[in-house]
Amino acid sequence: MAHDAHLGGSYQLADGLALTRMGYGAMQLAGPGVFGPPADREAALAVLREVVAAGINHIDTSDFYGPHVTNQLIKEALHEYPDSLHLVTKVGARRDAEGGWPHARKPEELRQAVYDNLANLGLDVLDVVNLRIGGFNRHEPGSLEEQFTTLAQLQQEGVIRHLGVSTASAEQIGEAQTIAPVVCVQNFYNIAHRDDDELIDSLAEQNIAYVPYFPLGGFTPLQSEVLTSVATRLDTRPMTVALAWLLQRSPNILLIPGTSSVAHLRENLAGASLVLSPADVHELDAIGTRGERRDAGEGT
Repeated sequence: MAHDAHLGGSYQLADGLALTRMGYGAMQLAGPGVFGPPADREAALAVLREVVAAGINHIDTSDFYGPHVTNQLIKEALHEYPDSLHLVTKVGARRDAEGGWPHARKPEELRQAVYDNLANLGLDVLDVVNLRIGGFNRHEPGSLEEQFTTLAQLQQEGVIRHLGVSTASAEQIGEAQTIAPVVCVQNFYNIAHRDDDELIDSLAEQNIAYVPYFPLGGFTPLQSEVLTSVATRLDTRPMTVALAWLLQRSPNILLIPGTSSVAHLRENLAGASLVLSPADVHELDAIGTRGERRDAGEGT
């Protein structure tokens, strides 16, 4: 679609579901620690409206952001939603009174989470629901059969259109695919942390989207210095370069950078139109290695 060329083009996630490769992650709209209301509610609403005005049709969210806060902001800002807008959410965690992120993966918890997302977003059906099976930035060993089967049942009941997984290993993704089709995988990945290089290529061959989070998470000072050097040479921001590298890494990569600022949103969008030269890519590729230890902190 020509109109979204400035957003990195679009990706056919499933039949009738084409997402702009540059999406928006709504996590930062909640208060500090992704807990409680935003400091500036009107600014948060303005960012969401700017997202749609910019042509982005892919917003990533979850009802455990806040909790409930982010989805309620999305509903307030954008409902009734444009037909072209697609909301992607995730389940598998909850928030405790201290702002922690304990697992919530029992069948009844997953069902409740799906219906909480529906209620707070003001929807009858969710476009995509990701099952978060790991921790903050890495997968955890174990089967996801019970959890993914629960979501597949909800899909059959008509309240979910498509399913994905988050913080999952290749083995867990394969297990999920024996239960129901997987349209996307959302894992921790960036220039410096490239454990999923082989997985990304495998998913691309299967026409499955890969959605990296923490595009600048877990960089060492030396790695940050290299990224900043390239950005300075190109007269742009390190984040812009990091996002451009991800878009050029593989055609199945979709981005969900988050911000609570309209100005910052516009800066992020610049990453979709920045074209890195082969020399730029070669220099940036040297920042990270496969198997890099993951240590990005909390989120997603």
